[in-house]
Amino acid sequence: MGKAVTSSLEREALARGIKHLLVSFVDLFGVQRAKLVPVEAATEMMRTGAAFGGFAVWLDLTPADAELFARPDPTTLIQLPWKPDVGWVAADLWMEDQPFEQAPRHVLRRTVEQAAQVGFNMKSGVECEFIFLTPDGAAIADPADKQAKPCYDQQSLMRRYDVISEISDVMTSLGWRPYQSDHEDANGQFEMNWEYGDALVTADRHAFFKFMAKSIAEKHGLRATFMPKPFAHVVPNGCHVHVSLWRRETNLFLDEAGELGLSPLAYHFMGGVLEHAPSFAALTNPTVNSYKRINAAVFPSGAPAGPAANALTYGGANRTHLLRIPAPGRFEIRIGDGAANPYLLQAAFLAAGLDGVEKQTSPGERRDINMFEEGRSLPNLRRLPANLLDALRALNTADVLRTRLGTGFVDAYIKMKTMEWDAFCGSLSEWERATTLDC
Repeated sequence: MGKAVTSSLEREALARGIKHLLVSFVDLFGVQRAKLVPVEAATEMMRTGAAFGGFAVWLDLTPADAELFARPDPTTLIQLPWKPDVGWVAADLWMEDQPFEQAPRHVLRRTVEQAAQVGFNMKSGVECEFIFLTPDGAAIADPADKQAKPCYDQQSLMRRYDVISEISDVMTSLGWRPYQSDHEDANGQFEMNWEYGDALVTADRHAFFKFMAKSIAEKHGLRATFMPKPFAHVVPNGCHVHVSLWRRETNLFLDEAGELGLSPLAYHFMGGVLEHAPSFAALTNPTVNSYKRINAAVFPSGAPAGPAANALTYGGANRTHLLRIPAPGRFEIRIGDGAANPYLLQAAFLAAGLDGVEKQTSPGERRDINMFEEGRSLPNLRRLPANLLDALRALNTADVLRTRLGTGFVDAYIKMKTMEWDAFCGSLSEWERATTLDC
């Protein structure tokens, strides 16, 4: 059996005319790392893995540590339509013949297995927002995209038809079933949607989507950024996630007789997400820049500058809340941003939701109000962390997330991200000089 599985990747790649494989993994900071491997070496890669010095990427390792080995998952093979000699394949990290606890894909696998042990399978869909910039990143690429309310603007959308349609066509060819693309709330900003799937499948596709969007944008002389807040004057890049729990072919969140079409199980899962949101914010909003989105005010256009007034609330089909119920059988989690690691994003929601189900956590009362206008004045609302340091401190004391995601992972993540925070604190901005130079 092992030999057949080991050779399957090489056979499939050769049959497609692939010459090289990108054996790819995502580090703690969400950066995609890879080695280019001749397809003839695929069988050996399946058996032993491609070797990496883990200290050279964003993982809590030193040159004294053993090598990491990235073993490709053959079910994830994607032939690059824009470079068909190359195949991309997601890999799992191993060290000393053991799964590597810090690896984000392993963290999600671990959480998915916990759900399976109690008979659940989370399905999810992501809404990836990104902005097309000039190649140097200095400005929005389309100088004519200047409307105060640019969302759904037909002219701006069609000026980017060539690149948007190429990305969409790739997703169609891969069987992802994309169903819409649009111009979003920021100038130069777009969102592309494809069909939901199992959490690990969605995470793999999310990782590949970011790579694909950047690569095809480069081909068209553009730069695609998923940075949460690349400019002070534009609506930020979010990454909203729609979730549901399934048992085989049955959606366990769906209850036609339930409030807004959701079952008690769905509300308990929602309660877990709201309960642990301050603790998992360090994962879903992982950068210093992320908190310029979370804590931003509403723009004069009426567009949300952040996920939902920074409060831990939910509503119906109401985009001013952190959690939204757009249709029976699912709900939308609006906290995540474009910098989120695709694997940790899913793992955070699933871990929190499972705890809510286990403890039958109530999400509290539904608030059918405009949180952008009324939410700031409501007393005693729990809110998201104000900055990355506060988020890391909350994660550090989150026993539930440590247990479900792995203490080794949590400790490594906090250590590496605290180093990033310290680097930020050691930097000097022009704003500081302008406001303090003549004090």
